[in-house]
Amino acid sequence: MPSPPASLTPAQALRLALALSLGAAVSLGITRFSYGLLLPPMRADLGWSYALAGGMNTANAAGYLLGALLTPALMQRFGAVRLLVGGAVAASLFMAASGFFVSAQALLLQRLLAGLASAWVFVSGGLLAARLGSAQPSRAGLLLGLYYGGTGFGITLSALLVPAVLEAVAGVAHGWAWAWWALALASGAATAVLALAVRALPGEGAAAAAATPAPVAGRPAWPVRRFGWALAGYALFGAGYIGYMTFVIALLREQGASPGDVTLFYALLGVACVASARLWAGLLDRFRGGGPQALLNALLGVATVLPVLSPAWPLTLASGLMFGAVFLSVVASTTALVRHNLPAAQWAAGISAFTIVFALGQIVGPTVTGWISDGRGGLAGGLVASALTLWAGALLAWRQRPA
Repeated sequence: MPSPPASLTPAQALRLALALSLGAAVSLGITRFSYGLLLPPMRADLGWSYALAGGMNTANAAGYLLGALLTPALMQRFGAVRLLVGGAVAASLFMAASGFFVSAQALLLQRLLAGLASAWVFVSGGLLAARLGSAQPSRAGLLLGLYYGGTGFGITLSALLVPAVLEAVAGVAHGWAWAWWALALASGAATAVLALAVRALPGEGAAAAAATPAPVAGRPAWPVRRFGWALAGYALFGAGYIGYMTFVIALLREQGASPGDVTLFYALLGVACVASARLWAGLLDRFRGGGPQALLNALLGVATVLPVLSPAWPLTLASGLMFGAVFLSVVASTTALVRHNLPAAQWAAGISAFTIVFALGQIVGPTVTGWISDGRGGLAGGLVASALTLWAGALLAWRQRPA
């Protein structure tokens, strides 16, 4: 797989990584994680159980899994750049559609379709970011971190936008629908900027993706068994982290947090996501095995359990900052693992495989966490289960050796 030309300057590579990060902002920061802010008003308005509320993100993850399975073939046909932009357009449209329905079945379908499109964006963007890293090996960890940290831009924008919209439409029937429409407009604007910026990507970028052979289902074109511990740990990461991102705002509201508190908490979490690019870049560059993934999973478990141990506001803010500073670097650590241990021709298959197990974990996580939260332990019990899942993932990832 060709990589961007060696003549690409560090400043150009940074600008391109920041441009690509808008794809991560749309695919995860807005399309997926904004739902945590909308869950409390939607649940109260529509009479959902926590299991059904979590099922919305399960549907999103199921769509993400389907999208990840389709991505290699679509990249072969259309190229990574066109799939990136087309997926971002589709995700924005599906989010807008969520504001027109109150039926649980229709909303589940919209979340599934948004997840499908977001996988196209996230996987193709990750592949393009990996290529940028190959052109700047000494800065590869930073470039990957910038791409994945772009999710933080979407989280911060959601934190600033959703509570403000909900307050503006207080008393309006199904006022949460206006928040979906506002988020769709924000995604559309980010997509327009992304589409203009990626024109500066090296000309062979799309052709290189198109030349990448798509793995046959069930027979991946790379050595799965040699990455078994990392894949298993990553699946548990998917199940554990999504429980926190789905229900932590509901827990804060239950503990008496004001709309301003929620905005501050989620905005700081998003800012920490962006800052994590530089925080963990050296770790991702130096280590070739599962050590980075294990360490980051363990830290996430600590961040997840902090608001359960005490509702004290400083501890809650520490939880959000720690979680934001770590969770997307787990995603970046798997791309780094693939880049360190596989030839470039197998990167697309490797990234897709990790994306698939990630999606499988996310399918299980929200509904199980919601089911536990409907029980006697409440939301606190659900988050404790998420923390235990993350720590188990850390133990598995620790066993992964360089392949």
